[in-house]
This record gives sequence, C-alpha cells and structure tokens, in this order.
Amino acid sequence: METRPLSRKLYGLMASFDTADELLHAAEAAYAAGYRKMDGYSSFPVEGLDDALGIRPTRLPYGTLAAGIVGGLTGYGLQYYCNVISYPLNIGGRPLYSWPAYIPVTFELTILFAAFFTVLGMLAANGLPMPYHPVFNAPEFSFASRDKFFLCIESVDKRFDLERTREFLETLHPHQVSEVPR
Repeated sequence: METRPLSRKLYGLMASFDTADELLHAAEAAYAAGYRKMDGYSSFPVEGLDDALGIRPTRLPYGTLAAGIVGGLTGYGLQYYCNVISYPLNIGGRPLYSWPAYIPVTFELTILFAAFFTVLGMLAANGLPMPYHPVFNAPEFSFASRDKFFLCIESVDKRFDLERTREFLETLHPHQVSEVPR
C-alpha cells in the first residue's frame, strides 16, 4: 500500500463512538488492518483496550526492582563503611559489624530508591507533564470525559493515508470521523 506525503498540520483522524464495546471493536479492527500508531480515549478504563491497541506491558517493574536493589545495597554499604571501616567505635565490647542494626536503614533506602524511580519512570514513559495534546482540538473531544469514546489513528503511522484511513474508520460505524489538527 502506497502512502501519501504527510501533512505536518495533521495529527491524525479521530472516530467517536457511543459505547466502550464499539471502541474496543474498532481498536481491534484497526490493529488487524495494520495500524500501529493509535490510541483510545475514554472516561473509564476499558478492559482489553490496551491489548486491542497492541500496547505491550511496561518494563517499569524491572527498573523498580533494580532501583530497590541499588537502594538496599547503598543503605547497607553506607552503614558498613561508616561503622566498620571509616569510623569504628568499640562500645562495651560490642561487635563493629552487627547486621540486624542495619535492617531499618537498608529497608527504608530500598523503598525510597524504588519509589523515586517508579514515579520518575512513569512520568518519563507517559511523556508527562503534558499540559497540551493535539487531540484537545478535535470536535466533541470534550465528551471523552463524559459519555463518548474515541479512537485516534495518528498521521505518523506508516499505513496512514488520509482518504483510505477515513474510509476505513467510516466502515466501523462511528458517530463522527474528524481530522485532528496538530
């Protein structure tokens, strides 16, 4: 399929639907037709929509685990270095290295590093903060937070062709198909 040159002024085409099932069916049909750069919008989570859009599971939990391990090792290592190597204190014949005393700080730094990484990673993965998005220009998009459901196929998709994509979206029986300016 030959694609036409993309207009820099067009973000994509957006179709509006009345029910979540219609949106889910449209997303599955668009993915089956070969569209990959698309997104669905609704006022509540639609189960199965991420699978229908082809969204892969995030790798953020692996990063969170790694950050937690680094945090735990940092807390434990810092205490070991301070109490055993850098500034050892022999108080009442107690051992310099007593691992049970290191558990609270190690635990807290594990949680702190993991939480910071998770929050910053989530913001980066979602492209946030994003005070403006081109879909805000679409007609009827204000209803996305009330009672409408939207599927937007972006113009950067390699299968995107303005006329053919519009025809495809209209075969899905949407309430309206509109262009989304950039």
